[in-house]
Amino acid sequence: MIEMRHRYVVACLVVVAAVAYATLGWVEYARFRTGIYDLVIFDQAIRGYSQFEVPGSYVKDQWNQLGTAVSVLGDHFSPILIVLAPLYWIHDGPQTLIVAQAVLFATAAIPLWVLARRHLGAGAAHLVAVAYLLSWPIAEAVTFHFHEYAFMPLLTAVLFERLDAGRRWPVVISAAALLLVKEDVGFFVAGLGLALLFRRHWRLIGGAMVVAGPLAVWVSSQIIIPAFGGSASRYWYYSGLGASPGEVVARILAHPLDALAVLTSPGVKVSTMFLLLAPLLLLPLASPYMLAPAMLILERMLATDQPGWWGTGYHYNSAVIMALLCASIDGIQRLQHRRSEPGAKIGRRWNPGQIWAASTAVIAVALMMSFPLRDLFDPAFYRREERHHAAAAAIATVPDGVLVEVANQVGPNLSSRTKVVIWRSMPRRAPWVVADVASPQPMFKTITEQHDDVAELRAGGYQVVFAREGYVVLRRTGS
Repeated sequence: MIEMRHRYVVACLVVVAAVAYATLGWVEYARFRTGIYDLVIFDQAIRGYSQFEVPGSYVKDQWNQLGTAVSVLGDHFSPILIVLAPLYWIHDGPQTLIVAQAVLFATAAIPLWVLARRHLGAGAAHLVAVAYLLSWPIAEAVTFHFHEYAFMPLLTAVLFERLDAGRRWPVVISAAALLLVKEDVGFFVAGLGLALLFRRHWRLIGGAMVVAGPLAVWVSSQIIIPAFGGSASRYWYYSGLGASPGEVVARILAHPLDALAVLTSPGVKVSTMFLLLAPLLLLPLASPYMLAPAMLILERMLATDQPGWWGTGYHYNSAVIMALLCASIDGIQRLQHRRSEPGAKIGRRWNPGQIWAASTAVIAVALMMSFPLRDLFDPAFYRREERHHAAAAAIATVPDGVLVEVANQVGPNLSSRTKVVIWRSMPRRAPWVVADVASPQPMFKTITEQHDDVAELRAGGYQVVFAREGYVVLRRTGS
């Protein structure tokens, strides 16, 4: 009876979290607060999978190939997205991805709870699950609407739980599945392999991971992505350290202080790393499993040319939070082992596992109001304003099936029934344009440029068919 009660508690936590995450995403979608990057791109790609076609996006390379769906496998190697395709047979649209991500993030708490219960007890495991479900990396990722890293927490939790249970083949399968999430996850797998070299019965698998991880990164980035039309150096953001991976490694080995300087400058990098570790009371550092998430953290913080990787926003930190929690549980075990050694000075009445679990849960609750989950408690978040009504009216004037340039925030709301590309000045233009001259758009430097583009379209033969609250819908004559 007690065991069943604990399972009900976990189930309730997961369901409430999934509903909360989905609510955040759905409200933002309904209130035109999402974006073409990356929600529309993934929507178009997974629609392609669902129709047994190339997972293509009209947004990718629209400058050169307007109206052509370019394979997203030429951008990132994320074939795991194909598992979401059947969901599009139920509902074809970005809302499906919002809900799928919510469920993936929430259900990751189940294997985490199983792992925590095994070592800390059921009560403490509930608190660990709460700490994860309310963690700021997950909250930030949820409000980014969708990304392939949605699979990371669940697969990571399954991997560490099965590793702790001593089940080799499930560990191998989980690690292989992680390699299908994104090309850089091979670094994560390699880091875990390094940690397993410290465990006698896992050294063979650990050694295989150390080799397979970097090999997967190289094959996917240097062979597979270029084979689908992408560039092997598309995401090389390390010019401050070198022009190639070999140069970067040589620079770090020869001048480690240079690498340290890059890791700590600008200060936002230090702040982000602190916010990842401090809420967990630095316990991940007590476990060799810290090597796995550390690889992905270093990948971002050693970058010199991509500020978007350094902060707390977007989805990047969702890729490591589960591994940090699992490493913390291992760290607690090591601390408790030291506590039980003869002559240990740590008080016998002190239960570090329960104290840590309670502390992380309390900290997660305290931080919640500083991150996007706070929006759930803000009535203004749900309020529909006149601009929202205008956006809905604007997109209603666009017929189904056409190629349309769209202002960033309304693109997802047209994606299920039109071929959406982002509104920008290009050599060729789409027959339909939904512009927004009232709010800044990512492909224009100023609102004045946005007004100028609308004027140029009108001068070039486009007819205004709708104008309200800054939204302007234009149609090329004869379209």
